[in-house]
Amino acid sequence: MEKATFAAGCFWGVEENFSRVRGVVSTKVGYTGGSMEKPGYYDVATGKTGHAESIEILFDPDIVSYEELLEVFWDIHDPTTLNKQGPDIGTQYRSAIFYHDEKQKEAAMNSKKRQEESKQYVNSIKTEIVQATEFYPAEEYHQKYFEKLRSR
Repeated sequence: MEKATFAAGCFWGVEENFSRVRGVVSTKVGYTGGSMEKPGYYDVATGKTGHAESIEILFDPDIVSYEELLEVFWDIHDPTTLNKQGPDIGTQYRSAIFYHDEKQKEAAMNSKKRQEESKQYVNSIKTEIVQATEFYPAEEYHQKYFEKLRSR
């Protein structure tokens, strides 16, 4: 198994999209990229911790490649808005790829370059590509949020 970490706005929808991908073994929503240790939702919501709402994915590279996950990432959000996705505004909703090794970094950089060269966006891509740091799982009520709603 390999790990991938992305931020693309509110983590509920991001998790919903990635959980449908064949080869994704598990998903976990949480917070990464900030300075506070063990932040909670209300800490991150202030925009002062530097964390992004993000998703940590365990995937089977024999079934789905990291490059394929990057394609899902680009397709599920608008990477041209700075610190904003839909109605959600703040640094916690930024677009980011958190790479776990040099191979992922190179794949992310190449993928971003292809997106930019595709000219499918009117505005420039704001997605940051940074090394993964500590990932703090979000509170249980955030995990598989839409799945929980459907089962009520």
